[in-house]
Amino acid sequence: MSPDRPVDAQVPEGEITLHGRVLPASNATFVGEVDGVRVVYKPVAGERPLWDFPDGTLAAREVAAHAVSEALGWDVVPPTVLREGPHGIGMVQLWRDEDPDQAPVDIVAEGTVPDGFRHVFDGLDAHDRGVSLVHEDSPALRRMAVFDVVVNNADRKGGHVLPMPDGHRHGVDHGLTFHVETKLRTVLWGWVGEALVEEELDGLRRLAAALDGDLGQALAGLLTGPEVAVTRRRVERLLARGEFPAPASSSYPVIPWPPF
Repeated sequence: MSPDRPVDAQVPEGEITLHGRVLPASNATFVGEVDGVRVVYKPVAGERPLWDFPDGTLAAREVAAHAVSEALGWDVVPPTVLREGPHGIGMVQLWRDEDPDQAPVDIVAEGTVPDGFRHVFDGLDAHDRGVSLVHEDSPALRRMAVFDVVVNNADRKGGHVLPMPDGHRHGVDHGLTFHVETKLRTVLWGWVGEALVEEELDGLRRLAAALDGDLGQALAGLLTGPEVAVTRRRVERLLARGEFPAPASSSYPVIPWPPF
């Protein structure tokens, strides 16, 4: 677990009662309840086909992302399971209430990066005014950035970072992960080239060991063999280089669109 975080509850096994649908969302996403516990439910039947990810695999990728988060010990992804629901099998994840007064990823006037934040890029808003995308410089967000490199997250939007009242940050929406090709698209580029700290290296070492044991077996039931093998190689490269990577190619989009 990340420092000072309590052990998470598990996703209950009871019947899911749906309360509503999350809009807008690219894939069918529902908010519901299981035994009085609020959950998010994404059925495989509601996944939109994508040209670069095989149909019907996004829910399993979300579960695999949680398994990697657990092996790292950082509590990046809330507890997530693959199970039956009202619209068939899908991903079920514990709901997390974020703090609306915190903005770990933000858009600010160009040239006005707040103290404790990192600059990512400059652009123009809808009124052609100069703006900058920034994110906080915190241990919790650094861990999420390392996690995203490991799982090859192709969709780390600002809205996929949930700020908890205690300062922890959860990441959600991990369906576009674990591709065999490098597809890292993220708003968390503020540490490019900086050395990983010992806590981050320790987490990667735990993950490497887990991939050779129970985690590797679990991922084999959720991903393809080549996807698991490439995940191992990404961990090995991060440990060998010991620093945050730079974007792999100038020809491939490295920021998700829209970024929020």
